[in-house]
Amino acid sequence: MNKFEQVFIAINRWILIFLLAAMSIIVFTNVVMRYVTDASIPWSEEVSRHMMIWLTFIGGGLVLRSGGHIAVDNLQDALPTTGARAMRGVVFALLVAFLLLLVYHGWDYAQRTMVQTTAATEIPFGYIYLAMPIGAALMLMHLILIAREWLLHREFIADEDFDATSSASL
Repeated sequence: MNKFEQVFIAINRWILIFLLAAMSIIVFTNVVMRYVTDASIPWSEEVSRHMMIWLTFIGGGLVLRSGGHIAVDNLQDALPTTGARAMRGVVFALLVAFLLLLVYHGWDYAQRTMVQTTAATEIPFGYIYLAMPIGAALMLMHLILIAREWLLHREFIADEDFDATSSASL
């Protein structure tokens, strides 16, 4: 794995860690306040929901990189090596096309919803919907970075290469 890829993975992971930690703190604080003071934070549910949306889209690329998405491998396993590679090539092309469509239409949708605001925080919905094109672009980048090994050998990133702390010092 090259230095750019290590830094890219580390940044992606640290953003996820930060979002999950912030979301957990907000939810935990709200639960404690509800039981201790009988009052809750009015915006906590909305903000934690939006953070979960961002977590889902930003984390999709890392899951793709490790082979964690749901896949049906029976046909690929039954084919000879060249047939399996050809099938992975078709799947790769379909994924690239789908992710490019998601980036394009997600950006368009986010732009259209900038005039509509959320109930509690009154921020434009477009900022929440930007998770879709940004997450799809990140997933596309991850897909391109693993393409060669996946297409030729059906290999995904190993767990020891997937540690944010080891590549954070780069």
